[in-house]
Amino acid sequence: MEKISLTAKKSGKLSKIILLELTGVSFSQINKCLRNKDVLINGARVNKDLLVNAGDKIDLYLTRPKLLPYEKVYEDENVILIDKKSGYESIAVFESLQKEYKDCRFIHRLDRNTSGIMVFALNASSEEQLLKAFKSRNIEKYYIATVFGKMGKSQDILTAYLTKDSKNSAVKIFDKKQDGAVLIKTGYSVLESDGKTSKLYVTLYTGKTHQIRAHLAHIGHPIVGDGKYGNNKQNLEFNAKTQMLRAVKIKFNFEKENSLYYLNSLDFSLKG
Repeated sequence: MEKISLTAKKSGKLSKIILLELTGVSFSQINKCLRNKDVLINGARVNKDLLVNAGDKIDLYLTRPKLLPYEKVYEDENVILIDKKSGYESIAVFESLQKEYKDCRFIHRLDRNTSGIMVFALNASSEEQLLKAFKSRNIEKYYIATVFGKMGKSQDILTAYLTKDSKNSAVKIFDKKQDGAVLIKTGYSVLESDGKTSKLYVTLYTGKTHQIRAHLAHIGHPIVGDGKYGNNKQNLEFNAKTQMLRAVKIKFNFEKENSLYYLNSLDFSLKG
């Protein structure tokens, strides 16, 4: 049995607060915990779906099936590609992979609540080549993002400048060059839109921390469900618990003499 502790960020029904905060927990699981008095509010056990106030401490004793934080997409003697599930840190995926692949090497990250394709090296040579490729931008990355609002253009390549705010684990975007800022480029094309939201196919030309999320929010179209750069009021209206951002494709562009050149011809695409 797992103990999960959280603090209510807003007032509301206990079950709704838990569902908003936790990934992979169902309403029926919460009801079972309540029947067994395995839920505490501010240290007191409860067996009803009570109202809680912002700031209340909630402890939940829950038995969850052990699920891998990823699904395998492709593997050979050099690399493994996986589909990371939303709600898991990239390092947790890596540690899980290491249990099966002892020589697995960490290459790049996805945000905790971003799902999608990741690549890991399975030997030192592949690690070196993949790290070089990411650094020199010889690897293309594509995403599907659902954002609030209707885009002004059906497609565009956005440019801006990004600085890191390490204190708040965030980034800031500027239209003009700032001290310590780096240039970022984010491309998009609109796949569909109902006026309230738009589904975008995003091309990442520069891979900086939180780039897609922050850049789209900067132009007034935050990703649905993004609690850091988005609009929490809108997220609640849409019942969006996690950001609607998914890494759907990775394309390799190795030189012919590279030992990983064969990866160039393979299609590593996921469903959006």
